[in-house]
Amino acid sequence: MPRLDAIVFDLDGTLVRYHGVEFESSWGAVAAAAGTSDRSRALLREYLPRSDAYAEWVAKDAALLTDVVVADIAEAVLPAPYAEGVRTAIGALRGRYRLGILSSGVDLVADWVRDDLGLDFAVANRLTTSDGRFTGASETPVDLWKKDEAMRRLADEHGLDLRGVCFVGDHVNDLPVMEIVGLAIAANPKDERVRAAADHVITSFEDLPELIDRFERP
Repeated sequence: MPRLDAIVFDLDGTLVRYHGVEFESSWGAVAAAAGTSDRSRALLREYLPRSDAYAEWVAKDAALLTDVVVADIAEAVLPAPYAEGVRTAIGALRGRYRLGILSSGVDLVADWVRDDLGLDFAVANRLTTSDGRFTGASETPVDLWKKDEAMRRLADEHGLDLRGVCFVGDHVNDLPVMEIVGLAIAANPKDERVRAAADHVITSFEDLPELIDRFERP
C-alpha cells in the first residue's frame, strides 16, 4: 500500500451542508436563491431515477438560471456553510497532501471553497456566465452516477496512484469512488450503504487528521 498523496473531498453534504435543501446541495441552494426551487425540485423528481440522463438534467436545471445575476446568487449562497470541523481538518492536512474537491455540485460554490480553504484543485459541474449573468448553459465533467470515471481522469491529470488517494464522501453516488481508492471515509453518511462501504465514518472533520495519521503509520 503506497502512502497517501492526496485527499479528495465530495462537496455537497460533505464539506458543505446547505440545510433545508435536497441533499444539502449547492444546486438546491442556488435554486432557492434564484427563486426556482419548485421547478428545480420537479426536475429532481423526474431525473433522479434516470442514471442515463444526468447531463440532460443538469442542462435543464441550468436553463432555469438564464439571465440571473451571478452576484445576487453568490451573495445568497456564500460563504458556504462548512460541516463541523472542516477548517480545523484542512489546516492540519494542508501542505502534507494534495487536497481537492471532486463534486457533481456547482462550480460557483466549489471554486469558492477551493480558494477559501487553500485547496489545490476543484472539479465540479459548471454554470457558464457572460457579463455577470448566467447564460443558462452548463458543462458536466462530473456525472452524478459515474463519479469514478471523473476520479480516474483526475488521478491521471495529477499523476496520482488511486491507492494513494483518500476520498471523503457522504452519499450513494460516492460509492463508485470509494471502491477504487486506497482509503474511503464517510462523513455524516446519508445512506447505510455508504457507511458499510467506508473504511471509517466521521461526524466531525476534526477526527479526519488522526484517521489519516493512523492509516499511514507502519
